[in-house]
Amino acid sequence: MDEVRPNSGAQAHGLVPLFPPGLQAIYGECRRLYPEQANPLQVTAIVKYWLGGPDPLDYISMYRSMGCPAQDIQEHWHYVSFGLSDLYGDNRVHEFTGADGPSGFGFELTFRLKREMGETAPPTWPAELMQGLARYVFQSENTFCSGDHVSWHSPLDNSESRIQHMLLTEDPQMQPVNTPFGTVSFLQIVGVCTEELQAAQQWNGQGILELMRGVRVAGGPWLITDMRRGETIFDIDPHLQQERVDQGIETEGSNLSGVSAKCVWDDLSRPPEDEEDSRSICIGSQPRRLSDKDTEQIRETLRKGLEFNTKAALPPINNQRQSHERPQSRKDSLESESSAAIVPHELVRTRQLESVHLKFNQESGTLLPLCLRGRLLHGRHFTYKSINGDTAITFVSTGVEGAFATEEHPYAAHVWFGFVQLPACFTMSVLSLCIDKVTKGVQLA
Repeated sequence: MDEVRPNSGAQAHGLVPLFPPGLQAIYGECRRLYPEQANPLQVTAIVKYWLGGPDPLDYISMYRSMGCPAQDIQEHWHYVSFGLSDLYGDNRVHEFTGADGPSGFGFELTFRLKREMGETAPPTWPAELMQGLARYVFQSENTFCSGDHVSWHSPLDNSESRIQHMLLTEDPQMQPVNTPFGTVSFLQIVGVCTEELQAAQQWNGQGILELMRGVRVAGGPWLITDMRRGETIFDIDPHLQQERVDQGIETEGSNLSGVSAKCVWDDLSRPPEDEEDSRSICIGSQPRRLSDKDTEQIRETLRKGLEFNTKAALPPINNQRQSHERPQSRKDSLESESSAAIVPHELVRTRQLESVHLKFNQESGTLLPLCLRGRLLHGRHFTYKSINGDTAITFVSTGVEGAFATEEHPYAAHVWFGFVQLPACFTMSVLSLCIDKVTKGVQLA
């Protein structure tokens, strides 16, 4: 489109400018990179989100990048979103919070797709992919940061491609911009295979992205996604798994502090309050209880597990958010921040449990080894946050600050209007943890 003309909305001091300042700032950064493409092809939301439409992104611009032959960077299509940041500053989408903090959610998405031979126009499917990620951000108010991963479980272009998941990183060319409504950074989507996603979960996203930068067909320095790529970086260089990933897990642990999951918990230590009480599992007419022998065995196993961990607890990982604080209405990415909530003490009640039954969906269950090897053994915590309610389950090792489960009481429930937290240790089939519960929420620490 030749001009961007918002067709609704007014500022306090008059009509909306023809070119809103937030939009103009992002376009300015795009023009810096592509001065010869003043009017790029653009995918536009037919009905804007602020008029009741389903798509949060007003526009996605698509540029043709010639790459950089000197760095062996291939030609590709470069996509840039408009709408996760505050484009207008009149509260139609984002609450205006001033110029000193982040604009809207504080970032826009970009994507670099390899240009196929003979291709004269950019494919438009990446625009729908970006809209899908934007819908998640708007609906959950969870933001992304560099190093985060997205489990998509489907080829990004709906083909038969092995590229079925995503990592996020800083765009290698686009610089953060300052607007009258706050700062905007640019996070690039990088398509990855399942094996690469799993390695990022077990170790950290930044480490896998760095490995991919060193493999041209996997993305190269600018991390260009090739949907026809049939080999993982571990197929191309088998030594990467053992010499880089496995060693990184052993020495550094995992940066993944939690995931959104399907999870529930059942309190096996008390009778059900009614027939529909889901926190108790009964055998016949009596609740299932642990014997004194079983209880002592669990406690002894927990003590041994905690004694094995001699490393001090590490602080929450927040390396991408130290530059500025987000508004309180925005929730930080679960993957890089502690999920502990701040609740007045008078609203919190802690109780100890004798036994707990945890249920996870299959994908979440496969992350338990990561929880143990990559987090607990390095003095960290790991949280499963339910996507279906206010439940959180957090596993913690001894010494983690803020944990209310102890070696003496390895199962603990923190209750404030339905939220719970517990400490945890896992050995064979014995799971010992700490739980934090709020209304219908559970957090195991």
